[in-house]
Amino acid sequence: MKKIINYIKEAYSELVHKVSWPSRAELTSSAIVVLIASIILALIVFAMDYSFENIMTFVYDKLK
Repeated sequence: MKKIINYIKEAYSELVHKVSWPSRAELTSSAIVVLIASIILALIVFAMDYSFENIMTFVYDKLK
């Protein structure tokens, strides 16, 4: 039981004194970068899906 309590105390101490937490501005800018990258990736996947659907529709119509 002492080991667990000691572990929790050391973990808390490390989080409070040794970890450098990002500022609100850094978090905001990182979140915006992730949001923009996600939107771009979603648009790329949408374009690929739409193109593939049209190509396959064209191919299947020609095979009839």
